Amino acid sequence: MKLQVPRSSLKRSIFHKKRKELPSSLPKIEAKAVARYIRISPRKARAIANTIRGKSVEEAFQILAFSPKKAARIMEKVLKSAVANAENNFGLSVENLYVSECYVNDGPRMKRIWPRGRGRADIIQKRMSHITIVVRDRSKEDEYRKALEELEKKISSEE
Repeated sequence: MKLQVPRSSLKRSIFHKKRKELPSSLPKIEAKAVARYIRISPRKARAIANTIRGKSVEEAFQILAFSPKKAARIMEKVLKSAVANAENNFGLSVENLYVSECYVNDGPRMKRIWPRGRGRADIIQKRMSHITIVVRDRSKEDEYRKALEELEKKISSEE
């Protein structure tokens, strides 16, 4: 559902200007929140991220509230932030929101040395995560799709 601006013999500066200006005319239907450098292994956090992806915000909050995992507490904070961003920055209603994207990327690793026998040492890698949650408004998706189609027609007619 992303807008593709055709290059078609446009000067580079004009092409990039159009590419940046056109999406700003589309209605805002999603908001995101990112928590970076969180001290939890991405593998452990992904298990929780997979459970809430695609669920409504209310259902996601319930799943996170009753999960005993450390990652669930962190995800709950990020989800609250994403919902607040949607409500305050874009004026979206909380009842219609759902978790459209939820992913956990690797952050940097802290390397620590663990002494072993015979003067050797092992490296312990303490992993970090970057957690991203994107919420979308279900009720405005059709409106967004129509606006996107109109914009694509407008672009194709200009060529």
